[in-house]
Amino acid sequence: MRIGVPKEIKVHEDRVGIVPAGVRELCARGHEVLVERAAGLGIGLSDEAYAAAGAKVVPGAEDVFRDAELIVKVKEPQLEECARLCAGQTLFTFLHLAADPAQARALAASGARAIAYETVRAADGSLPLLTPMSEVAGRMSIQVGATCLQRSNGGMGVLLGGVPGVEAASVVILGGGVAGSQAAEMAIGLGADVTLVDLSLPRLRELAARFGNRVRTAFSSEAVIRELVCAADLVVGSVLVAGAAAPKLVSEEMVRAMKPGSVLVDIAIDQGGCFETSQPTTHDDPTFVHEGVVHYCVTNMPGAVPRTSTFALCHATLPYVERLAGLGAERALAADPLLAGGLNVEAGRVVHPVVAEALGLP
Repeated sequence: MRIGVPKEIKVHEDRVGIVPAGVRELCARGHEVLVERAAGLGIGLSDEAYAAAGAKVVPGAEDVFRDAELIVKVKEPQLEECARLCAGQTLFTFLHLAADPAQARALAASGARAIAYETVRAADGSLPLLTPMSEVAGRMSIQVGATCLQRSNGGMGVLLGGVPGVEAASVVILGGGVAGSQAAEMAIGLGADVTLVDLSLPRLRELAARFGNRVRTAFSSEAVIRELVCAADLVVGSVLVAGAAAPKLVSEEMVRAMKPGSVLVDIAIDQGGCFETSQPTTHDDPTFVHEGVVHYCVTNMPGAVPRTSTFALCHATLPYVERLAGLGAERALAADPLLAGGLNVEAGRVVHPVVAEALGLP
């Protein structure tokens, strides 16, 4: 199969869909890999490295989209990329369609098949292609939150871990999944006072066993969230419903009651955000202040550390790329219902039921 890897064009997005080691594996299986010129330069992967691995380096995105049968990306296609797709092609990437009806319409209009990393399931029910980026985003959330708390960045001027004689910052993490638990690891490491909130009692028991008395756990309810958020210095939103829009756990009224200079970091912003006041931001302009609270809502957080993120993601995606290329997309999806869970768009329709419901489509 001919596999295409275009250069990402989203703002400050230097990740790349396949690294040279992956190209080498695919070429060894008889596939042809087209890589757009300079696709990996942002993370130190030269065109020469791709060529040495067996890739054909092509001048522009139009060459990739015109000639490839399977297109492997990282971020959701921008509208100009959707316009380059056509029937008979398969796109494999993050999509996050529930929060992006314009992209959903453009993908459907293209006639291409679109498989989303974030809705592919593993046998244990986990999301194996979302997990690496959730790990990165969870760890980053504490780094950026600590930075936002600095007075020069609009925060209240609090050091996350405090110092002897001065109390540590209060960190509340909404959602105890992969991202939330990684955020807790980082916050604990920096000496913060950490509370993890989740709706699943079994998950809270797991978290309590893992972290012991280094964190407090709380069962999620509107009253509990209100009490914790209003007292917090930093709140991290990491809730996820696979394929669906994120639930709005923190209302504008709660934000209004928060301490001036406190910080909200919305990891769920790719799925619409879990704070009512969240609006998507970019790495160029990552924060805004609303009701006196600093909001960090960058839609591609792991793009800030693109080398780490690329290798982590490609380690997870390569076996699926090999399967799609080796069997062909149609046969691979028919043979593997867990991979088929990633199918979001086909033959002009949104076909994932949770995504369709979030978009108000049949």
